[in-house]
Amino acid sequence: MFRIKTLNKIAPAGLRELEADHFEVRDDLESYDGILVRSASLHNADFPEELLIIARAGAGVNNIPISRCSEQGIVVLNTPGANANAVKELVLGALVFSSRDIFGGSQWVNNRVLEGVDVTTVVEKGKAAFIGPEISGKTLGIIGLGAIGAKVANAAVALGMKVIGYDPYLTVHAALGLDTHVSHTTVLDDVLRTADYITIHVPYNKETANTIDAEAIGKMKDGVRIINYARGELVDNAAMIDALNAGKVARYATDFPTNELARTRNVICTPHLGASTPESEENCAVMAARELRDYLENGNILNSVNLPSVSMPRSGVCRVCVIHRNVHSVLASIMGIFGQLGINVENLTNKSRGEYAYTMVDLNTVVGAEVAARIAALEQVIRVRVID
Repeated sequence: MFRIKTLNKIAPAGLRELEADHFEVRDDLESYDGILVRSASLHNADFPEELLIIARAGAGVNNIPISRCSEQGIVVLNTPGANANAVKELVLGALVFSSRDIFGGSQWVNNRVLEGVDVTTVVEKGKAAFIGPEISGKTLGIIGLGAIGAKVANAAVALGMKVIGYDPYLTVHAALGLDTHVSHTTVLDDVLRTADYITIHVPYNKETANTIDAEAIGKMKDGVRIINYARGELVDNAAMIDALNAGKVARYATDFPTNELARTRNVICTPHLGASTPESEENCAVMAARELRDYLENGNILNSVNLPSVSMPRSGVCRVCVIHRNVHSVLASIMGIFGQLGINVENLTNKSRGEYAYTMVDLNTVVGAEVAARIAALEQVIRVRVID
């Protein structure tokens, strides 16, 4: 029996993926093998010793203590791409409402009504204050051509925009999915200097923090419009506010509001709506539940943020899964234990990611706690699981 604790409300479609007899899914468990979470913070959580996996129904994992999980042999998974269409649609909306002052115009109409004015008599005169350019024919710069960035790029081409995308790590698979009219560059300045609109779609880490800062903004066209529906920390808010006040940036649309941004003219703040659609929440929940189930039942790792992605078809009668440090001698030591015990290895796979590695071994005989304990006693081994 696998016990799964839910934090936040998980879409029913995701919970249905765990309706098998050997899963117990509740939000009040004290001990549990897995966690299904959306946005709840786990940084101050005390994890039970038996916790094996945390599955995040969404892409961002800043609410999860990744380093601590790695040290404890807890796999952390996310669901990249599951909310890509939802974010794409919001970015397309932002392209329009950052050009045409829709929010300002709507507020102006509401204010006239509250003043008791017959709004039909003033709209023709008032509308001039909210004029803005069309996006067709303009250049959209995209920082990051992953699941979301690629969708935005293709949709923008269909809307008649010229698109240039910066991504030094563009995969062949991702490139094949791009419209042929999308220009790709590995030089960020190519985007900064040429784009009329810029949207950012990269994960947040120490390398990408403040990608859009004062120096980057200084390279942009005057009157550029910037959209950030990825992570707030990717943009230096102080530099952005200065640029808006100076007129260098015509408008900034962000899903990560602060009081300072909300008080700044020509900023459009939304309350983290990027993935807030029923379809996105369902897609994320289903994907997270399937990844969690595959790891618990088969040891396969997909879309991990702290360990390598490893998948292997089942063979033999028993599978041993080992999380260990990325040291060359560990695999030989594991194989040495099986050899000493006369256990035949049917199949194995081993992959690493940074300082951690993961090994799966299929055996032709069932092994018990004694063998697992011998492997666990190896100096660089962090966790051992045996799956029958």
